[in-house]
Amino acid sequence: MPAVELTRFRVDPAREQELLRTRPGMLADFRADRTGFVEARLVRLPGNEWLDIVVWETTEDYAASRAKGPNLPGIAAFFAAIGEVVSAEEGTLIRE
Repeated sequence: MPAVELTRFRVDPAREQELLRTRPGMLADFRADRTGFVEARLVRLPGNEWLDIVVWETTEDYAASRAKGPNLPGIAAFFAAIGEVVSAEEGTLIRE
């Protein structure tokens, strides 16, 4: 079953444009380097918080991605714009 990564984080308002500018590079690096990456959705929440919803083919793919961390420039640039991780959760996508 597909795994879903839910990461809630805060971004300083002065770095929002940097976050949005670096997002395409992060996604390109994920597509090139992360086995099992399916898609990602970025949601702006109140209070300078954001939610990143990332879908992986399997929980093993998600674990392998976590182990790599920000290993490519596009991923590192996006992560650098994040001020604080509020929470990170993993779930299973239910296909209806």
